[in-house]
Amino acid sequence: MKPSQYVAGFDSSTGCLRALSRFLHGRDFPALGTRGGDGLLPLVRLVSALPRKLREEVYAWSGWAEAIQSRHLSQVVSEEMSRWTVEQYPRRQYPAVAIGSSGGAMVHLCAALGIPWLPQTFLIPVRANVSPDEPRHALRFGEEKAPLLLEGNPDLALHHMHDVAQDRLMLAHMTYFRVKRLRLGEAFSGFLTDSLEPGGTLFLVECERRWPTLRVGPRHVFQHGAVGGLSPEEYEHGGEAVEEYLRRYGIPKTRWDSPTPDGDSPEAEWGFEPALREDVEEFARRHGYRVRRIVYTEPRDLSPLVADLYRWWYRQRRMKASRLLVESFMTMEPWWTLRTGSVPFWMTFNEGTSADALEQYLREAEPFDIIHLMLFQHGTEGPRLAAIARWKELLGKARQWGGFLGVDPRKHPRDFAALARYHTDLRKLSARYPMPGPLTLSQLERFLEESGDKYPVRWVDVEPPRSSGTRTPDEEERGPWLH
Repeated sequence: MKPSQYVAGFDSSTGCLRALSRFLHGRDFPALGTRGGDGLLPLVRLVSALPRKLREEVYAWSGWAEAIQSRHLSQVVSEEMSRWTVEQYPRRQYPAVAIGSSGGAMVHLCAALGIPWLPQTFLIPVRANVSPDEPRHALRFGEEKAPLLLEGNPDLALHHMHDVAQDRLMLAHMTYFRVKRLRLGEAFSGFLTDSLEPGGTLFLVECERRWPTLRVGPRHVFQHGAVGGLSPEEYEHGGEAVEEYLRRYGIPKTRWDSPTPDGDSPEAEWGFEPALREDVEEFARRHGYRVRRIVYTEPRDLSPLVADLYRWWYRQRRMKASRLLVESFMTMEPWWTLRTGSVPFWMTFNEGTSADALEQYLREAEPFDIIHLMLFQHGTEGPRLAAIARWKELLGKARQWGGFLGVDPRKHPRDFAALARYHTDLRKLSARYPMPGPLTLSQLERFLEESGDKYPVRWVDVEPPRSSGTRTPDEEERGPWLH
């Protein structure tokens, strides 16, 4: 099987890869980069016009269509995934390449610098007849099927994720096998050797978010829940928000029967597995590259820094920098962000903590004249989903105008036409600016020096090997898979 047949197209890593690779090819990101682009708009409009139940069914079965049968897990080849990844990018020389955790803010950082990003994590959706509200059933399915994937891919770790709070519709017909690379491998190494300028920089993008997990095998953990509206404790023990959510969907229980964790691991979707770092550092030493770690805790932590970087950059270009474009999850557009002179602020999702992050940024930043808001549509009224009234309140903080972009607030979170309409509506904005040349690494350095310790992001330069052969604490840190 080709990687395009088993790597999910509806996942954050694939979305980030598509958005950035298209940007580096000089193209925009219609319909989340799917085939058909804006031509899909009539179809998704038709789906959005259906009654609620039918809309949910169409969304759920569209996910099933992307999932593979479990017997095909033996045909997954990690190196083929890596080759498929690097083939997305233009083959040319770059001053830097990023590797590691996904995230929309990271995409905008790389777009500004004009550099590629290589994901550590991919989602392989697997068809499964498992009740979304029975995580133990999902665990048993993974125990049975995971060896088909792992036996032939010793450089992958499996983080089997089950999050009914946000993925209820998708989990009706599938389960989520997220895989993380433990080694660079031949394809990534070859791409870096061919594409990095002599003395270039390798940015390690390291989201340190962890989550309670149950270890199933040497390279296999099960994660119940994920970053979003509920805490790990609520997934395991329940609570008022869980009870209300289950009651809303007519589930005759007050909590989930969650497998008891026996440790924690890098969060399945966003977390960085440190085992890869050692391989990257050794590769950099052999080839004379610089390694710089970008370290943060929550996926959203990079967003204020990147937003302010863009504002700073625009002002260096004598632009007004008073238009804010708020994105969520896969709903992002790096090309039109620059073309419209917008400041990008990426949110992990559309729940309360994302609204809190946006509110904090608006409170601390210089006011914006215009605020556009794109909300990802996932079809589920998950726990602590931020209400439309909350989003309208935040849009009201614009000095001149604030409004939704591509989203019909009456249908949120089931306005599936928004998955294509965000792009067509963004193109309608009258603001136009010339596409700039890349932000230089020295400009980035100057911005970081001027910013000091304002942001919850650490920029760690990895020292070259010492003559004594000793290693720094950062260089000693390793992932559990390789001990």
